[in-house]
Amino acid sequence: MRARIVSRTVPGTQFLDPAVLTRIGNLELVARSVVEGFIAGAHGSPFLGLSLDFAAHRQYLPGDDIRKIDWKVYGRTDRHYIKEYEAETNANVFFAVDASRSMDYGSRGITKLDYARYLTACLAYLSASQRDRVGAAIFDEKLLEYIPPSVRHRRLILAALDRIQAETAGDLARPLTQVAESLVRKGIVVLVSDLYTEPKTVLDSVGALRGKGQDVIVFQIMDPAEVDFPFEAARSFEDLETGERLPVTPDVMREEYLSLVEGHVGEISKLMIERGIDHELVVTSTPLDAVLFRYLSHRSRRLKGKDR
Repeated sequence: MRARIVSRTVPGTQFLDPAVLTRIGNLELVARSVVEGFIAGAHGSPFLGLSLDFAAHRQYLPGDDIRKIDWKVYGRTDRHYIKEYEAETNANVFFAVDASRSMDYGSRGITKLDYARYLTACLAYLSASQRDRVGAAIFDEKLLEYIPPSVRHRRLILAALDRIQAETAGDLARPLTQVAESLVRKGIVVLVSDLYTEPKTVLDSVGALRGKGQDVIVFQIMDPAEVDFPFEAARSFEDLETGERLPVTPDVMREEYLSLVEGHVGEISKLMIERGIDHELVVTSTPLDAVLFRYLSHRSRRLKGKDR
């Protein structure tokens, strides 16, 4: 199984603990707090030099027009940076968010769906701040919300994320095929899902996007209990997609369960890599700066590849 994301928090970041986010309430405030804290920390850290390129800032040099200095960044970092927006870095960034019933599970105060909500809000806020055209689809077994990419649609996306309710079993294939058919411009598609289905179905579903020329990054969201299986007492476990209940003795099943999970995630990762799709396993205890960094890494590689 591919290693989960390990957080390497940069100085100055705030509100990155997912458990803290659940107490804030306002999704736009969450996104703004996380992204601004992340960017401020990135400017003070050589580790995240990558994000400076994406954020369209560079260090001030003698002879630069002082009117282009970002004084807000100066106030946070005591350093002068020039704010630049280059037309070639603007892109379509589309978010596909799984709102199926299996996403409504959380063992430590935050469900997978809430984590997906916060992550998508932050990525949309970050992308829109760079003047990317942002859009989104919320889906379970069908499309629930569809917002076409636009430089003006950040707040529409946040409002749609706020309305999400996980009520129905999911189906990746039909909604993602509809999304692929709807996207005229090539760009980046970010899928946020627990991928609660067979690996071949995942590949076919995501492959519809790749086949239309979209660059795809998949964040597979899992709860810590799904990854580590820390249960001890015998109990009944419910399949949130089907409602089926199964009595389980954890000590007896733990080794087999962990092997099955590792095999499932590993097979998905292998199939994605073979198709040129970025795949990241994200556990809901992961601070958001680590995931933002992975997104920026993906974005940077794609842009550099197109420049060659």
